Amino acid sequence: MARTGAAAIIIGNEVLSAKVEDVNGPHLVRRLREHGLPLRALFVVPDVIEAIVGAVVNARAVGRWVITSGGIGPTHDDVTVRAVALALGREVVRLPRIVELLSRAHSGSMPAEALRLAEAPEGTELLAPEGTVYPVLSVEEMFLLPGVPSLFKLQLETVLLSLPKGAVHVRSLYLSQGEAEIAAALDRVALGMPDVGIGSYPAVSSGADHRVRVTVEAAEPERVELVVARLRSELPEGAVLRVE
Repeated sequence: MARTGAAAIIIGNEVLSAKVEDVNGPHLVRRLREHGLPLRALFVVPDVIEAIVGAVVNARAVGRWVITSGGIGPTHDDVTVRAVALALGREVVRLPRIVELLSRAHSGSMPAEALRLAEAPEGTELLAPEGTVYPVLSVEEMFLLPGVPSLFKLQLETVLLSLPKGAVHVRSLYLSQGEAEIAAALDRVALGMPDVGIGSYPAVSSGADHRVRVTVEAAEPERVELVVARLRSELPEGAVLRVE
């Protein structure tokens, strides 16, 4: 089966140890949704080469494009570049263009460790966003982004400019019955329309005016409306309170 959509990898011991709350993952989910590009999987792994390699392999198996967050700085725990290069079977090289940018950014002598920022998997292309010194590293439809939220958000917009833009059409049905009572109808419709996403979400607030919200989404609005019509006919009589 052809890979479609995107996959993401959030990298950092600080996220898994709760030293830092991850905000890049939720932001990426929202922006991909707004861009109309489906997110197939999101992995969270530590700053360990083996773990990152495994996540890259799994992400590339399900998504055409892979976006990483974190681990591309100059310190000892920044191992994303090496891990991605290993996963892709490429050497790590120093990019002259980034060396030049780093030299311009340092008014005095540049620490030798700063040159680690110029390392990338062989064959990497640079996508240069406005307003930042450091460009996005792009290799084999992977995009290596920093973990600092402000930089991640900025560079993500550059990545999105290079990705195809789609559309997601969604309708919601609010139901008066519980999931057990509607499950058979959902099964029948979902089996007959596997290309349309159908989700079921029980109401959790005590003041809700419905028991379950069913969402229907697809790239084509006609498919959404067809499924909504089928659900109306398949669900128990009186179950649909409203459709939005």
